[in-house]
Amino acid sequence: MNQAGVNEKYKVSPFYVFFLVHSMQTGIGVLSFQRVLAKSTGTDGWMSILLAGLIVHIFIWIIYKIFSIVPGDIISANKQAFGKWIGNFFSLLFVFYFLILGMTVMISYINIIHVWMFEEVGSWAFSLAFLILIYYINTGGFRTITGITFLSNILTYWLLFVLFYALKYSEFTNLLPMFTHSLLDIMKGTRETSLTLIGFELILMFYPFIKDAETSQKYAHAGAFMTTLITVFVYVVSLVFYSQKQLVLNIWPTLTMTSIVELPFIQRFEYIDISWWAIVIIPNMTISLWAASRGIKRLFNVQQKYPLWGISIFILLINIFVFDIDSIYVLNKIINPYGVLFIFVYLPLLLVIIYIKKMRNRL
Repeated sequence: MNQAGVNEKYKVSPFYVFFLVHSMQTGIGVLSFQRVLAKSTGTDGWMSILLAGLIVHIFIWIIYKIFSIVPGDIISANKQAFGKWIGNFFSLLFVFYFLILGMTVMISYINIIHVWMFEEVGSWAFSLAFLILIYYINTGGFRTITGITFLSNILTYWLLFVLFYALKYSEFTNLLPMFTHSLLDIMKGTRETSLTLIGFELILMFYPFIKDAETSQKYAHAGAFMTTLITVFVYVVSLVFYSQKQLVLNIWPTLTMTSIVELPFIQRFEYIDISWWAIVIIPNMTISLWAASRGIKRLFNVQQKYPLWGISIFILLINIFVFDIDSIYVLNKIINPYGVLFIFVYLPLLLVIIYIKKMRNRL
């Protein structure tokens, strides 16, 4: 039984799943993943990205397989597999994961603004502005969130062409030597890439909001495939633009590349890049916090605006009293590796348990 029944008028077309998945994966990680990946796999890092992309496709298939057996969302699936109390406990873990994911994106982006643009402006001011905007978007419902996500994708693709400017100053021999790393190194690099390619798991919450949801799987795969291609492109451009030592030492290689752009009427192009990147980041934060508040609504049967208020106040207080570099490090560690490991271990286990229960009911 679908316990997450959603009125048809609140649903979106399957086509938009492409943008929802692609937007959630394309976030703050694109600005900095090259550094950690270059440390472990160097010029073979593109193989780690492709392997990570393949794993994402496998888990998208697992998610859709779960919902083909138990229609609804992850709350329904957990109850079906483990019963009310244990199922709700695991659902709370997912709520916590979505909350930390949204908060990580916000705090990491605010840190970039501090370092590159407005060092003396308090983090609380930026977080307050973002939280008001996120709350306003969320009050419009999931269709509004989807519309913002669609526009975000359309309006930000031009940023990719900025990277072609860096090719003017690139040395393509930096791609050599290739195939010098072991399979273990490649797999280690895949773990480092996970923060860039996660986000697809939000399907676990918005699946009931898709019309003919079972037909949207191909669009989810297409969105993940697009993200993988873009990530490979960004990494290859970074390899040919930087030397290995420079890439390992650069915290935000993508932003540094855009800082070399020279236009007669713009002296600091990276300011435009960072500001425009907010359009990329807003759907990341909005969908994550929507999923967290939606999970609380489903678990405790309250109006969604109340948990959204509570979540917003909590994030604002974190930015006022705890915001520093260490907090970003802690949040990233919660997401990667612990959050990623939880998702990647739990979902196959959930599918197996649900499938076994289904077979027992047939006997």
